[in-house]
Amino acid sequence: MARMDLLVAMRVYVRVVERGSMSAAARDLGMGQPAVSERIDRLEQYLGTRLLHRNTRKLSVTDVGAAFYERSKQVLESADDALTVANGDQSLRGTLRIAAPHGVGEVLLPSILLQMRKRHPLLNIELILNDRIVDPVTEGVDISLRLGDLGEGSFIARKLGHVGRVLVASPAYLDEHGMPTIPDELADHPFLRVSGLFNNGRLPLIDPDGQTELALIDIAFSTSHWRPLYRLLLDGAGIGVLQEPVCAEDLASGRLIRLLPELTVPGFDLHALYPAIRPVPPRIRAVLSLLEEQLGSASPPEN
Repeated sequence: MARMDLLVAMRVYVRVVERGSMSAAARDLGMGQPAVSERIDRLEQYLGTRLLHRNTRKLSVTDVGAAFYERSKQVLESADDALTVANGDQSLRGTLRIAAPHGVGEVLLPSILLQMRKRHPLLNIELILNDRIVDPVTEGVDISLRLGDLGEGSFIARKLGHVGRVLVASPAYLDEHGMPTIPDELADHPFLRVSGLFNNGRLPLIDPDGQTELALIDIAFSTSHWRPLYRLLLDGAGIGVLQEPVCAEDLASGRLIRLLPELTVPGFDLHALYPAIRPVPPRIRAVLSLLEEQLGSASPPEN
């Protein structure tokens, strides 16, 4: 296998590992699935070892395949940098994959990524949204944005800012059911939440002195995504907690009212996680810089 063919095969292999299937990688690469499979077969023959376990239901990486994936990523990053230098062109190119939780990804990131594309029109960006923990090392993304707990992994974490949360209700709901004035009155109102939050039926509230009180709440509705929660709150279905960026305009316009404004619902620190590759690829450095610039100013200050 020629060296140029080897680089192409490595790119195909890296994409297969990151996407978890031959067919998904083929779609991304604009190739037919048989061609992708052939590339992987030839690569394994050239290396004299099996990189992937394949069966009809799923694909998994061997121990050797996992190590080869990590080294291949580094080689391909270096090759891309070398081509940039050789061409005398400092434009960023290639594909950058970024994972983010829904609220941050849907509200804050689109304008930031649009700026990134304007600055670097040859850079392709793939945004992956979900609220589960995404490890950038094991799941093949370049940058993973994470709220709250970082978990464990062989990644580097860079703090971008802090995302506040607010307890809100609509004016129509408050006109009909009254405004709670103390934490003990929250239990008299139906509480709407994103699934997995406040499972103990208590809402933490921090007073101006930094003391935390756990207020009893009556959980009436749970949803796996913030948008139905947001819509129900606007429509007057009850009270609930939203991330501040997703409701800032509604608070400013009066479509939502902040409850117990002297108390604060604890927010989340926002971090960018990326693989511990040295040197850090230019496209990751550029995106991190823009994220710090924009999200640091967009996020409300910590309390």
